[in-house]
Amino acid sequence: MSRLGDLGGKLYRGEASYDFIGRRRLWYGVTLALMLISLVGLGVRGLYMGIEFQGGAVFTTPPTTMSVAEARQTALDVSGTEPRVQELGSGALRIQVTGLDNEESEETRAALAEELGLETQELDTELVGPSWGDQMSSKAVQGLAVFLVLVSVYLAIAFEWRMAVGAMAALAHDLVVTIGVYAIVGFEVTPGTVVGILTILSYSLYDTVVVFDKVKEKTQNLAKQSRYTYGELANLGINATVVRSVNTSVVALLPVAGLLFIGTGLLGGGMLKDISLSLFIGLTAGTFSSIFIATPVLADLRLRDPEVRAHDRKVLAKRAKGADGAGGEGAEGNAGDAEPVTAGTAPAGSVTAPRAPESGDRGQGRERPSGRRR
Repeated sequence: MSRLGDLGGKLYRGEASYDFIGRRRLWYGVTLALMLISLVGLGVRGLYMGIEFQGGAVFTTPPTTMSVAEARQTALDVSGTEPRVQELGSGALRIQVTGLDNEESEETRAALAEELGLETQELDTELVGPSWGDQMSSKAVQGLAVFLVLVSVYLAIAFEWRMAVGAMAALAHDLVVTIGVYAIVGFEVTPGTVVGILTILSYSLYDTVVVFDKVKEKTQNLAKQSRYTYGELANLGINATVVRSVNTSVVALLPVAGLLFIGTGLLGGGMLKDISLSLFIGLTAGTFSSIFIATPVLADLRLRDPEVRAHDRKVLAKRAKGADGAGGEGAEGNAGDAEPVTAGTAPAGSVTAPRAPESGDRGQGRERPSGRRR
């Protein structure tokens, strides 16, 4: 078995653990720092919206010897707007100028064709009107709003409202960090970017629901046991799924990285690059948020519940009493209250969680030799 597989087995059986819930304030700090950097980058640099959102023109040349710098300067001199020039894999150039109307687009096209030594008709042009761009922007915002509302309603019905709050906090982190990276690096926002962002939010939600399901399984009988606090049981759920989440994310990132780095280099980008770029950033952020944000937020909300707080006080008081010298009787009492543990982490200070007797072991002692001989 590989080291990662061995670690996953130990986490699942409770032989190793990491205290995600106990260190949640650290992860809150990391999350707030990432979101603050992203928001500052967004406020300072802003987003570079593609022509689909602003309107403008895209000129695609045939294979040419014109350099990127020459094409950029020519388009800038004619249009007065800083263009984006991308070299395609075939040796052609893609020149994008936002904010052009029909007349300005034709002037820019003619200047570029003259510089290239081509007929104007030979230069492929795609023109997008600003009104269509405004409509695309509003539809993208509406789609995102509807998605978040439906997700909140589903989680509140399928699980509980606290889990919906935790999932929304994780999704907010993913959305802000992804947008912040786009702003800081200067990536272009296109309809493909919007599709990619909606996809990664769905993926992040899926990963979060898997963790929540395990947490729900571990905490549903909270009041029926007196060995673990709520936070410790929630930690069991995270530890039982953390390796699975990482493995799933790595497997998903590999083909996305192939699309992003290999596909963009060989095929010249386009929609393929726009989708894979947002997926690559969002998958990484989503893996972090599903483990380090969603369940800790849920635990904080649940720990405000009077019943949960009363139960935790009882557990901690019993644990302290056993540690203070209740002697053999106290130790036996603790072991007798142990619940079967199938996943996660043991309480602080222990290596493995005690195992309750198997059902088949009850009432069975050693086999006694028969007193009668045959």
